[in-house]
Amino acid sequence: MDDRTMTVLSRREIAMRRFLPDTFTILLVCTVILASLLPASGTFADYFGIATDLAIALLFFLHGARLSRDVVIAGLLHWRLHIIILLTTFGIFPLLGMALGLIPDTILPQPLYLGILFLCVLPSTVQSSIAFTSMAGGNVPAAICSASASNIFGMFLTPLLVGLLFSVGGHGGFSFDALEQILLQLLAPFIVGQILQPWIGDWIRAKKKILMPIDRGSILMVVYLAFSTAVVEGLWHTFSIADIVVVIVADMVLLAIVLVLTMFGSRWLGFNKADEITITFCGSKKSLASGVPMANVIFAGQSIGAIVLPLMLFHQIQLMVCAVIAQKYAAAAARRAMDKEIDEAASPA
Repeated sequence: MDDRTMTVLSRREIAMRRFLPDTFTILLVCTVILASLLPASGTFADYFGIATDLAIALLFFLHGARLSRDVVIAGLLHWRLHIIILLTTFGIFPLLGMALGLIPDTILPQPLYLGILFLCVLPSTVQSSIAFTSMAGGNVPAAICSASASNIFGMFLTPLLVGLLFSVGGHGGFSFDALEQILLQLLAPFIVGQILQPWIGDWIRAKKKILMPIDRGSILMVVYLAFSTAVVEGLWHTFSIADIVVVIVADMVLLAIVLVLTMFGSRWLGFNKADEITITFCGSKKSLASGVPMANVIFAGQSIGAIVLPLMLFHQIQLMVCAVIAQKYAAAAARRAMDKEIDEAASPA
């Protein structure tokens, strides 16, 4: 068995691991179960909320400290690719979300629809977008820049789009106080992290495994608090299993449409295969890591259990589907390379 075959097999194994629920997804499910059985309430919930806010601020500080400016500058040169991804993330997705508003409330309850609409205005993921792009043989530097830029712009665009789309649909919106909270709680720590990045960036990137619990722990804290509030208010008595199934189907339809548009649209626009892969994976993702903290700030004082539920479901669906696509991209690239070697060997010297 040659090295190329081993590489294809290893990529296939990685893809299969991605297809199965990862550790974080299992922890999310356990957190929801814990909140359903032992919801936070009273004084404990108040103090836990303060701790959650501090954990989120630390999370975005670490995001800022990790992001290398050299990578950003290098990636920005590929502006055409980044524009396509940003238009997909903050343009096509919201339009599709509005289209889902045509589904009657009797089929898709309004609180869950608002969760889907919120999902549609979120930025792209960072880690999984880069990981799948790398696995599939795409343009990794561009993926790093595009996914990072999506999250930076999302701190402004997501709350603005929430205010616009929710008010247009007659679902309320958010005040400029919410935008101010986004800037103070999320953007300010991020900027501080960027300022300190030249001094602490290498250390933080080297300690990725050690600091990962802070990343995931802060998200789990928000999910626990959100679902605790929702459970106390009767979340599981409000929605049926059929409602959850409808959300899953809606999430799958959203992802399928965007994957088709990014994959074939990038080809139609003349991008090469590496850029097509980057556009496909960065343009189709939605960030749980950014979305849950943003929901906690934008909808402060409201029950956000139903708001984040569609996002949590979409998170696992996108991992499973994109794992299969990444594996197929990698296998196709290996076949092309092998065919090229055979053609070169068969051609006369």
